[in-house]
Amino acid sequence: MLLTAVVGSGIMGERLAGGNVAIALLANTISTGAALVALLLTFGTISGAHFNPAVTLADAWQGGLSWRDVPAYIAAQVGGAFVGVAAAHLMFGAPIFFLSRHARAGGAQMFSEFIATFGLLATIWGCVRLRSVSVVPFAVAAYITSAYWFTASTSFANPAVTLARAASDTFAGIRPAEVPGFILAQLAGAFAATMLFSWLAPATMKEAEAVVVPHEPDKDFSGE
Repeated sequence: MLLTAVVGSGIMGERLAGGNVAIALLANTISTGAALVALLLTFGTISGAHFNPAVTLADAWQGGLSWRDVPAYIAAQVGGAFVGVAAAHLMFGAPIFFLSRHARAGGAQMFSEFIATFGLLATIWGCVRLRSVSVVPFAVAAYITSAYWFTASTSFANPAVTLARAASDTFAGIRPAEVPGFILAQLAGAFAATMLFSWLAPATMKEAEAVVVPHEPDKDFSGE
């Protein structure tokens, strides 16, 4: 459903925008952000709503998911992504799969994907460890909505999404030649964010007590 939203809204936006790329991207952004909130809320309590191999690998590394479950998660994420692309293509009368010719090459694009995925994992870890799991769907959707615009790559931030979008010669596509670089940058960004938050916000209460300033939650900053 996530890839159906990403690719489908890209096709619809491009068709209706009359050549205005900014309007097409805006339509793509709004649809993706809204779908993310709905899907994260729907599947969060079932599977963790990862949708993303980078998130799955980081979660397993931190002990939140068993390593023996990781291959099945990633297979489901990648398989689901391709099914989502096919569904979007069928709705708009396009071939089920056709290789993208949308160039996204260069160091700036790779760095953008590092930043996009770093920010995504930082948002997840920060909310889970410092706030509440219940805010994650809204925080993640808000971040991705913003990152569509502040990254040169339009924030793929997901290896499964990247692979599947290579099979879509549409507004949301990416040439297969650029896929490996995007995925390496995404994994590096996820690793860097996870390392940072392992230090900033350790997972266990014992470690957390050593790094947070003692406070009384029931009092406001005026001391009243």
